[in-house]
Amino acid sequence: MFRAYKFRLWTNANQERELAIMLETHRRLYNAALRQRQWFYDEWQISRSYEEQSAWFKYQRGDNRWFGAINFSSAQATLRRLDKAFANFFRRVKAGEEPGYPRFKSADRFNSILFPSHGDGIRLTANRLRVQHVGTIRVCLHREVEGQIKTLSLKREFDTWFVVVACEIPESAKVGNTLPALGLDVGLTQFATTSDGEKIANPRFLKSELPELRRAQRSLSRKKKGGRNRAKQRRRVNRLHARVANLRRENQHKVSNDLISRYGKIAVESLNVQGMIRNHRLARAISDVAWSSFVVVLTHKAERAGGEVKQVLPNYTSQICSACGQNVPKTLAERVHRCECGFVMDRDQNAALNILGRAWPGAGQLSPTSPIGGVLKEAVSFS
Repeated sequence: MFRAYKFRLWTNANQERELAIMLETHRRLYNAALRQRQWFYDEWQISRSYEEQSAWFKYQRGDNRWFGAINFSSAQATLRRLDKAFANFFRRVKAGEEPGYPRFKSADRFNSILFPSHGDGIRLTANRLRVQHVGTIRVCLHREVEGQIKTLSLKREFDTWFVVVACEIPESAKVGNTLPALGLDVGLTQFATTSDGEKIANPRFLKSELPELRRAQRSLSRKKKGGRNRAKQRRRVNRLHARVANLRRENQHKVSNDLISRYGKIAVESLNVQGMIRNHRLARAISDVAWSSFVVVLTHKAERAGGEVKQVLPNYTSQICSACGQNVPKTLAERVHRCECGFVMDRDQNAALNILGRAWPGAGQLSPTSPIGGVLKEAVSFS
């Protein structure tokens, strides 16, 4: 199996300049290869393969000093990236999906360089990263790298450089997890409510940063396009967005670590987040809470702990009574579930019990004969 590690690079001014030049060269190579493919099809209705473009690039290195300065294997990886984009395009066309033709990459949309082999143009030794034509860069090695390093990627995020190390590690023996099961209902008022009645607060990181972010974005809109002041202000806006993203990611890891340490099986809803954010009144709040990425983090941690995560159908989880299975319609303003059977409970906790019962009938109090019950899909199963 493979595991990826992401570490921050402590670069100086010279190293940042050289890395930026390398990234820009790879971007121009990608765009040149895409332009070549378009030209061949427009002129002669034939396509260019990766092998043909790799041979073309080999001769270009002698004439173009910028192409000649980058690592050959990493340049091949960039050409494979374009080839994969076309393969996905043709696959979508064949399947009748929205095609999504490969497009030219602007400077804001090309932020990574892949080195397909450790030791070829790049090498990680302890907390030092040696990069061809750049030098030795200090790495914030906050955890030990396990397994054999297969590939490394240099990635720029909000003017900060990272290295992503992909390692191959042996399959570990599956460990049985005897911790109890839990249902989890996510929301906007609270980040999540558990079937045990615990409420996890929604930190609303974007909302707290919104006043400063609005001022920064208004200032950016007044700057002349193409000017140096606009570039400086754009970096300030990027730093604010990076802060929000980092805080959100940290909170997801903290919450998931806490849940995995106490529960062996966790049931969550399978939400259509892309459809939900079409509601313009709630789009920003839904994006801020980041349910989808939280489930990904939770699933990954459950895998390592020998636990299990299931995603279930979200239909009517807030309406059905978890005690008797009767459908009790209620509006979003009603935060307490009251059933004719006499069962009264917080609306979100009742939904969490229903989610738990759909994943593992009998674990919650949802009636197993409910016509809407049943598991939608099993995201990860390790027991």
